[in-house]
Amino acid sequence: MAKVERFEDLNCWKEARQMVKMVFLTCKKEQLRRDIDLVRQLKSASVSVMNNIAEGFGRYSDKEFIRFLDISRALHKRF
Repeated sequence: MAKVERFEDLNCWKEARQMVKMVFLTCKKEQLRRDIDLVRQLKSASVSVMNNIAEGFGRYSDKEFIRFLDISRALHKRF
């Protein structure tokens, strides 16, 4: 199995990116657009999933990376 060199190559990061896209599109709908605080929270949480995967990938140990993946998974389950 080939070693992953970039976090952008991770399937979990790619899926998180798709989730961010869906959240941002959903937040454009009229029913949600009016609730600015909710929209801000949804967008922030979705981007946080993607960012945690990227940040964990850059850590020095597998244990730290797994910790960041666990944080991302917990955030993802909220959606």
